Amino acid sequence: MAATLNLIGAGHVGRALGRVFAARGVLAVQDVLTRSLVSAQAAAGFIGAGRAVDDIAALRPAGVWMLAVPDDRIGSSAAALARSQDLRGAVVFHCSGAKASGELAPLRAAGAQVASMHPVRSFADPAAVAAAFDGTFCGVEGDDAALAQLVPAFEAIGARIVHIDAGAKTVYHAASVFASNYLVMVLDAALRAYQAAGIPEPVARELVGPLAGESLANVLRLGAARALSGPIARGDEDTVARQQGAVGAWDGATGALYAAMAEATRALARRKHEGET
Repeated sequence: MAATLNLIGAGHVGRALGRVFAARGVLAVQDVLTRSLVSAQAAAGFIGAGRAVDDIAALRPAGVWMLAVPDDRIGSSAAALARSQDLRGAVVFHCSGAKASGELAPLRAAGAQVASMHPVRSFADPAAVAAAFDGTFCGVEGDDAALAQLVPAFEAIGARIVHIDAGAKTVYHAASVFASNYLVMVLDAALRAYQAAGIPEPVARELVGPLAGESLANVLRLGAARALSGPIARGDEDTVARQQGAVGAWDGATGALYAAMAEATRALARRKHEGET
């Protein structure tokens, strides 16, 4: 029989994982606790399994517990759960990319095995994620006994497991920010600069598309150093200086961004040339 799973917090991540675990019979969703009974009922309805409860004391014992709460509530939720349940022998995990399994220290002290299981996906549409979870990378770390149970469970729903260093969890999460949030920010700078040159925004997006798409494809195929092109890669510092001055005169904040990016790109260019020698 599948181990029982209780959910504390069931936002987009908790709902998506709960639905996949339940649908594939990997973990049996038992109780769902959120900030209100109404939201817990909605979450259980989305998952297709589980009993909605409105108090931590109403949660029944379970073999596995998922804390799918916001990062700033992981510690307090762990402490509250440790006070309310006999967790000896249970496995408890959270889904944060930014916080390590050490946030669950009160649960470990209460006899539970703890871990962090972070699916590297955008959960804006939990139904879409649940429908296409196979192949999702999950960064994991924690107690060996917890991972011995959780890794096979996540692999059974199609996850690709990546073991990470708990001490570098913040840097690990920053990598995702660079790859997603900051990529959007850099493309926004490009779009605004095109518009400053008189190009309408819809056309600017069409211009950015092939450049950004080909650059991303080259990085994924060749690695960042070999994919680098442009004036810094060529050693054309006169062009870089003119561009930096022009961008700074147009918009000071974007000029500062250009300068910071140029310095980092010089280091990447050195790696590129070292690899070519």
